[in-house]
Amino acid sequence: MGQGNLKTLVGYEVKEEITMNQTEEAKLNTPELAKTNTPEQKEKARKHIRLNYAKIAQGTTQTGCCATGCGCSEPQGDITDVSRQLGYQDTDLEAIPDGANMGLGCGNPFAIANLQQGDVVLDLGSGGGFDCFLASRQVGEEGHVIGVDMTPEMVSKARLNAEKSGNTNVEFRLGEIENLPVADESVNVIISNCVVNMSMDKQRVFKEAYRVLKKGGKFAISDIVATAELPAELKEDLRGLSGCYAGAEYVGVIEQMLQTAGFTKVSLTPKDNSKEILQSWQPGTQIENYVASYYIEAVK
Repeated sequence: MGQGNLKTLVGYEVKEEITMNQTEEAKLNTPELAKTNTPEQKEKARKHIRLNYAKIAQGTTQTGCCATGCGCSEPQGDITDVSRQLGYQDTDLEAIPDGANMGLGCGNPFAIANLQQGDVVLDLGSGGGFDCFLASRQVGEEGHVIGVDMTPEMVSKARLNAEKSGNTNVEFRLGEIENLPVADESVNVIISNCVVNMSMDKQRVFKEAYRVLKKGGKFAISDIVATAELPAELKEDLRGLSGCYAGAEYVGVIEQMLQTAGFTKVSLTPKDNSKEILQSWQPGTQIENYVASYYIEAVK
């Protein structure tokens, strides 16, 4: 993909992706093997994920780790209803800008984040800004929230949402969670919702998270982890990467990666209604028997 025109939004410049031609797009959306062993394969997978979430930002598809079903091809329910299922309250849903809640997630990281007034919060894979806007209310005017997303269309959407809502303690940065555009030891709490599973270098994600956290800072995310070996037809499908399940790692592997990065007090806890959430993602595939929604916590 080439570079597009520069578009200024809320004082920032965002490089827009050029629209792919139909042949290029078809190649990325065919159910090919999701191999990520070589740099070329990893880049192809990233392009596939970015394309899917660009479409979600533009409102042209339901596919993705979405409230209507992670990896779904057709709507599975109302976004508000599924957000409640993920653990959000009606007061949360009423307090955010229109369009910020696209239902992207597998849980509610605020159940474990314990944000405080004045905290600096970083959201990995911030999408349209839903969790960032909720965090901004909890940290107050003295706090600050940074959202990082690799999809230009998502960053543009989140910045427009911030402008419309008048939020002054939130900013959105274009970048990859493996190479965070964030200063060392500058963050109190890291949150994320169903994003790390899509990374092809999770160890680097955790190392980057450790780098930007202040001493005593908390890593508190909701994500998908593997509980059994996925059938080949599910694991070896590029759509499963953007669908939040093909790239899931086992609990023990995640624990080891976090410890290797330097974290202590590592804890992984399954969400009580995980099976209920996952059953709507890919009806008929029984992915709830192979992956689960977990809360993942650790401390620097």
